Amino acid sequence: MRLRFAPSPTGALHIGGARTALFNWLLARHHGGELVLRIEDTDRERSTPENVQQILDALRWLELDWDEGPIMQTDRSERHGQALQALLDSGHAYRSNATAADVREFKELYGADRGFRGRPEQEGAVRLSVPEDGATVVHDAIRGEASFEHVHLDDPVIARADGSVLYNFAVAIDDLDARITHVVRGEDHLSNTPKQLLVLEAAKAVGLDRTDGGGGSSPHGEPAQLPVYAHLPLLHGPDGKKLSKRHGAASVQELRDAGYLPAALRNYLALLGWGAGDDATVLSTAELVERFTLERVSRNPARFDEAKLRWLNGIYIRSMPLDELTERLEAFTGRSGLREAARISQEKIQTLADFWPLAGSLLEGPGEDAGARERWLDENGRAALAEVREELAAAPSFDEGAVQAALGAVIERRAVKPREVYQPLRVALTGATVSPGIFESVALLGREETMRRIARVLALS
Repeated sequence: MRLRFAPSPTGALHIGGARTALFNWLLARHHGGELVLRIEDTDRERSTPENVQQILDALRWLELDWDEGPIMQTDRSERHGQALQALLDSGHAYRSNATAADVREFKELYGADRGFRGRPEQEGAVRLSVPEDGATVVHDAIRGEASFEHVHLDDPVIARADGSVLYNFAVAIDDLDARITHVVRGEDHLSNTPKQLLVLEAAKAVGLDRTDGGGGSSPHGEPAQLPVYAHLPLLHGPDGKKLSKRHGAASVQELRDAGYLPAALRNYLALLGWGAGDDATVLSTAELVERFTLERVSRNPARFDEAKLRWLNGIYIRSMPLDELTERLEAFTGRSGLREAARISQEKIQTLADFWPLAGSLLEGPGEDAGARERWLDENGRAALAEVREELAAAPSFDEGAVQAALGAVIERRAVKPREVYQPLRVALTGATVSPGIFESVALLGREETMRRIARVLALS
């Protein structure tokens, strides 16, 4: 089995493209096949080296490797030209100077645009000759079989007058030469498939599947078979509308920068249009590879919901070994020495980006939330804080258990709810009403820093 992922480098790798890459990767790894990475950079204005690098970086961050490539489609222009000439020489294609108005007029009279082959010309765009009879049948592993009667098909333009080939021709020749057996891509490409199959049939008819474009035989040996196609369902947002920027993060880079983990994102993307068959939600990459088949891919649109991704990412963070989480947090924040802060935050964060807003004030100093001060550092709050200071100062040790006992004594003596003690202390230490667990936070700061921060607040009151 040979598959390919063939993005166009006209921007960052979007979520839909990432899912397509993942499905191809899972299928290749499940069957022990090969994955070819091809960069379809024929859009000269929008395809840039920076965009190519963005795609490669996104795939590497997702930890999706490939077996061949990246192959730049523009590097194959000589082969495309040779294949085009072979079709012209054999009569499978012809040149035509018909204008858009000519085509429109002919179609209004006769239906399909097939009326310009009888006047072969030396110049003009190149069109593929669609067979007069029969049909092109698309065998789609997800959607079933679809038949396109030739009598209704136009002769498609496959190259411009200057000889530069169009997308559907280049893709078909590239798939042919790479011996691609399965084309797994988005539903938006479904309309291209009959045109590409027609190019493939014509190419095979003139023996292009037996040559390498340089006069030699194909390095892949046997004549190519037509690939199996599988068109993935569209991605929608939670509101059921086509996924777009308004639904939140739209690209892999944005999700990476928002603190998601590659393994969690792979898990979540795999479930968009595919199911394991037993309602399992949390699946390791090894389990995904073991279970993934096209037969379980749905025809129906899948919904990308970042809230669900966030929930799943939280599960991955909580199950992660502390050393690994620390390493990822240090790389994400650009700071070091975060192990203890990571330990006391692990149960409360769902993304790497959640960590610093939660625990950063313990490491860098309190913030200034006027609302939090007003709410919790009134007369009662300061009185509770003063008692906390006395208890903590007298504590025989300063570990989490000792801190809990000291705060418990204040709560019991004042006969108040725990939050009436915890929150004034939390605001004094962090400047905010949210932090890791209060016992863990106090122990992390240590006796000296805790006393200093409490004293500062009481002095300012």
